[in-house]
Amino acid sequence: MADMASFGAAVTAWAAGGPGEALAGDQARELAGRLPVRAVVLLEGPSDVAAVEALTARRGRDLAAEGVCVLPMGGAMSVGRFAPFLGPAGLGLRLLGLCDVQEHEFYARGWARAGADPREVFVCRADLEDELIRALGPDRLRELVRAQGELRSLETFLRQPAQRDRTPQQQLRRFLGTRSGRKVHYGRALVEALGPDQVPAPLGELLAAL
Repeated sequence: MADMASFGAAVTAWAAGGPGEALAGDQARELAGRLPVRAVVLLEGPSDVAAVEALTARRGRDLAAEGVCVLPMGGAMSVGRFAPFLGPAGLGLRLLGLCDVQEHEFYARGWARAGADPREVFVCRADLEDELIRALGPDRLRELVRAQGELRSLETFLRQPAQRDRTPQQQLRRFLGTRSGRKVHYGRALVEALGPDQVPAPLGELLAAL
């Protein structure tokens, strides 16, 4: 049975190009109409997806059931490929995005090529992990790291000479990216730990727009 994951896989294959591009495009078009899909949220990677899914779950929403596909692109530079296929100039879907400030230019160009609304790209000051650490505070994040059984790893990391001149927020942000899968895991855990009034503005605004 077709589902939103099948649509996301077809779009990813379509955007990848190559010999199967035409077939993947046909599959994406067919699924977009059959499901139906009304909007796509283009995200840089899986840690952003984990955070968005955690917040939607907390709010009792099922985006797939609402016709929304949350799609990681494998990096912001890919937005120039994904957005034109999906937006008003392609499948005619509404596009929304969440990105790091340094990647906003890629999104702006992709949105322009797609004919999408530039106001529906929500920008983090550094990146989403930075926004979440800022919202929770370093002390709360240390508690979460302890609860995950990773306090010793954090303490070892903080003893590295390269960390001495960084702020606690910078240290913790860097720690989250030091092991494969850690950013994804904490992308969900940090969102689940947020108080009702602590949701970072870019993330909250994205969900409110859907």
